[in-house]
Amino acid sequence: MKIEVRSKVWLEARGRPVLGPGRLQLLQHIDKQGSISRAANMLKMTYRKAWGQVRAMEAQLDQPLVEKQAGGSGGGGARLTPQARELLAKYFRLAQGIEEEVDRRFREIFL
Repeated sequence: MKIEVRSKVWLEARGRPVLGPGRLQLLQHIDKQGSISRAANMLKMTYRKAWGQVRAMEAQLDQPLVEKQAGGSGGGGARLTPQARELLAKYFRLAQGIEEEVDRRFREIFL
């Protein structure tokens, strides 16, 4: 029987989840697509839910994560703030370190 280890990393503020795999994907898609609406569509969620998750993260962290540009003839858009980019970079560093440690401990105990 082949046993594998899995782990998830999420950040909390005030006892509530702020950033984990799902919200990470949302922010990454907003960054790549330049649009909350397109990011939501790619993740098969409503715009309202996506924007609600962004607002919840921002409220818990007391800082902006996404800047919206109003629509018009050229359409609107969204981009990540420098604070959001820093948060994502730190999250990736943390998650990688935890995964490496979990993998090391797994090999030590199970293999």
